[in-house]
Amino acid sequence: MPSSEGELFARTLGSEWRNLHPDIRQRFGRRPYIGKPLSYTGTLDELGCSRIGRVIGWLAQPFLHGALIPICDQGVPVDIQVCTCPSSPRLYKKRIYRLNGRHAVRFTSYMLEGKKGEILEYVGFGLGMKLRLHVEGGNLHFTSDGYFWNMKLFRMPIPSILTPGTTFLSHRNEDPSRFSIRIEIRHCLFGRTFWQAGVFQEI
Repeated sequence: MPSSEGELFARTLGSEWRNLHPDIRQRFGRRPYIGKPLSYTGTLDELGCSRIGRVIGWLAQPFLHGALIPICDQGVPVDIQVCTCPSSPRLYKKRIYRLNGRHAVRFTSYMLEGKKGEILEYVGFGLGMKLRLHVEGGNLHFTSDGYFWNMKLFRMPIPSILTPGTTFLSHRNEDPSRFSIRIEIRHCLFGRTFWQAGVFQEI
């Protein structure tokens, strides 16, 4: 059971882990203790979706509330917590988006290590995605490698055309306590459907 995101990522990246910027290794190496989560705060300069993304987001709201935000906004404060629960291998990430002139949106996902050592992220209602990691220029990049429904005894793959699209996330170091994040989701037919970008700092 991994004690931190860094331990999970290091096992997946192998020797490539050493190519990460030391600040990033240290950041992900911190362990969230029960009742003492790791906390970050920041602002999204960009929060957007395409027209088809807006439709997908609204249709997904009853099942994946907060995972796909179907609005466009700027200057959105966001709080993030990474935490664990007793006797659970899950690493939870809780987010609060304080949208301008709207109710705050809360979204929780969790990561697990699969039986084959792969990283799985679950975003709600049994929906998850497999993540591939790589290091470029000392920064950490995540790419989704297929979505699936968790059917308890097995994972059922979902055709890419029926998903929001491939997710790309970059974590770039700014200084020892600050980092930037950019997320894009690109559909195989409709192109870019959702995107977020902002700078965060540790609390």
